[in-house]
Amino acid sequence: MIHRLRAQALALVTVALLLAGCASRAPGPVRSPDDTVRAAQQVLTDRCLTGRGLTPPRPGQRARSAADEQRVADALFGRPPAELSLTLANGVPVRAHTDGCLAAAQRTLYGDQKRWFRVSTVVNNLKPEAAYRHTSLTAVRERHRADLTAWRHLRTHALDVSARILRTTPGTTG
Repeated sequence: MIHRLRAQALALVTVALLLAGCASRAPGPVRSPDDTVRAAQQVLTDRCLTGRGLTPPRPGQRARSAADEQRVADALFGRPPAELSLTLANGVPVRAHTDGCLAAAQRTLYGDQKRWFRVSTVVNNLKPEAAYRHTSLTAVRERHRADLTAWRHLRTHALDVSARILRTTPGTTG
């Protein structure tokens, strides 16, 4: 009887230690904000492509045919013509599609794909604009203060949405 009680107590302690170990185990690696948004965007584009009966592309994986590769590219990036366009200070046009899985992911993450396209294009090109205009980066940033504010707001929204997507997607850690 005492032996049985000891065995049960030992089993109970073992289970408690195992549970405590699982609860105190450090979470997976912490993602940077950029990596968090990229991971959620990958989840969303994969879902979209799969929903269209296509296999999401992976590095090192080749498409079965050029036609399959084109179908995946069209579904992912959208088909011409590009619906969004912005001309940079140096005269270079930047274009993007509003159809396709990437555009759908951006709408989900940022809430407003057209606004995100515009402010992210501007913000991502502040340094080249300063160099092109032969002016200080600070002056260019001041000129685009509203764009920087909008970029930060949309980025914060995307991080919140991304964390939620990654928390609720099996096989990912948020």
